[in-house]
Amino acid sequence: MRLGFIGTGKIASSVITGVCNSKISFKKILISPRNRSIAQKLKRKFRKVSIAKNNQEIVNSCNWVFLAVTPKVGKKIIPSLKFRSNQKVISFIATINLTQLKKAIGRKVKIVRAIPLPPISLRKGPIPICPPDKQIKSFFNKLGTTIEIKNEKSSKNFWTTSGMMAPFYELLKVLSDWLVKRGIKRNEAQKYITSLFVALSEDSVINSKKHLKYLVSESQTPGGLNEQGVKELRKYGFYKSLEKSLNSILKRLNKK
Repeated sequence: MRLGFIGTGKIASSVITGVCNSKISFKKILISPRNRSIAQKLKRKFRKVSIAKNNQEIVNSCNWVFLAVTPKVGKKIIPSLKFRSNQKVISFIATINLTQLKKAIGRKVKIVRAIPLPPISLRKGPIPICPPDKQIKSFFNKLGTTIEIKNEKSSKNFWTTSGMMAPFYELLKVLSDWLVKRGIKRNEAQKYITSLFVALSEDSVINSKKHLKYLVSESQTPGGLNEQGVKELRKYGFYKSLEKSLNSILKRLNKK
């Protein structure tokens, strides 16, 4: 099987890295030359990765074509590409829905939307796909945990929460910066904060079958530091602002 990636940004690079380090059987990965530095880096690192002359060469040569460009670029280039009816197209584009993709492609091809995130390079994390597809589910299960979503409207909720990746990293940055301002060395501060949140995340996954409110409760002691922390953040509207941001992102997606 030949895999083609149109777009060589962070997400495409992460997926390609995950695939090349996995047990997925494939003959070749063909990538676009759009981001020359990332494309060259991937080619040097993985022997099965080659750089195409243009996007149409990727479509002509590959069984599966991954669309990993921005919505603006996608709307510009997809209609000009000539796909084959026996191909599968996997789109990572957040704000171009299935109906719009079908219209832009203009051929009866199997189209699946997927939401991979950078940890896929480590073969970790959830990958929601819509609509369900057995082959693509099996593919992504080797790179993380596939979540099949039948309804595209429902899938927008997952796209929305994927928009919390950068805010999460910003939280880690703020906490690390706070320690640095108090004399802690940058590498020690970041090692502590990132290790802390990895441990908390793993604990939450293990306990994810019960309501997360119990983890919130169990992590506090009366009059303790965590009780103070969560009470004050609630008072300052931190979590309300988070919910407000999610609603805003969903509203943007629903307009597309």
